Amino acid sequence: MSTLSWIILASLLGGVLSLLVAAILTINTRASWLSMLVSYAIGALLGAAFLNTLPEAFELSENPIQVTSIVLVGILLFFILEKLVLWRHCHLEDCEVHDPTHALTAVQDHEHDDGRSGMMIVVGDTFHNFVDGILIAAAFMVDVQLGIVTSIAIIAHEIPQEAGDFVILLNSGYTRRMAFLMNLLSSFATLVGGVLAYFMLHKMDFLILPLLGLASASMIYVAMSDLIPGLHKRPEIKATIQQVALIMFGIGTIWLVGDVFSHGH
Repeated sequence: MSTLSWIILASLLGGVLSLLVAAILTINTRASWLSMLVSYAIGALLGAAFLNTLPEAFELSENPIQVTSIVLVGILLFFILEKLVLWRHCHLEDCEVHDPTHALTAVQDHEHDDGRSGMMIVVGDTFHNFVDGILIAAAFMVDVQLGIVTSIAIIAHEIPQEAGDFVILLNSGYTRRMAFLMNLLSSFATLVGGVLAYFMLHKMDFLILPLLGLASASMIYVAMSDLIPGLHKRPEIKATIQQVALIMFGIGTIWLVGDVFSHGH
């Protein structure tokens, strides 16, 4: 299968599969499933960043400080981007953008915010999906194994994010059908980003290294800044053991996939 075929398949799966699972979760409105997925996603993101994407970036670079500098700048960049979204969107105390289970509870309680959140979420998610497509393409252009591992990590964190977006749209007064269609359209930005990046990176392959660094920064930032703080809201021992086990399972999935494909090459 060609590199472009892998990119198209991974981009479509990444967008559509994560949205379908998210929709099923939110229709069943099980907040506990969502929190379990968040724990798994943390493991998948950290595993992909530290076991695959960063090592590949170090292999491509002759200067390790170049890679770590890109990651450092990337983390700061994502912090600033997130601040811009928060300034435009979040309430002072509880922000449902970063707490899908909070948004889910609001939907169950039939609370609506009169459409304040909906369009901001769709615009932000479309941009996010476009960037995901670029990162998927950059990974596949280095190696199929890296592309698959990166795609798994992106799909894993997209599910709780899409579920959060879905319930925020419901919370904004959209019907389930409209919320699903808006998220579906937004998910195609992954495919657009992936295909555009494939043709651009063929001519500008010097961008692959910084993109791998930014992909690592994105995964680390999302896991540590957006997802982990939500787990601290359940400090009891049983919940903590479950969270640690699911994080380890996420890391293990990435390690296993990487191991299988490295032996296959």
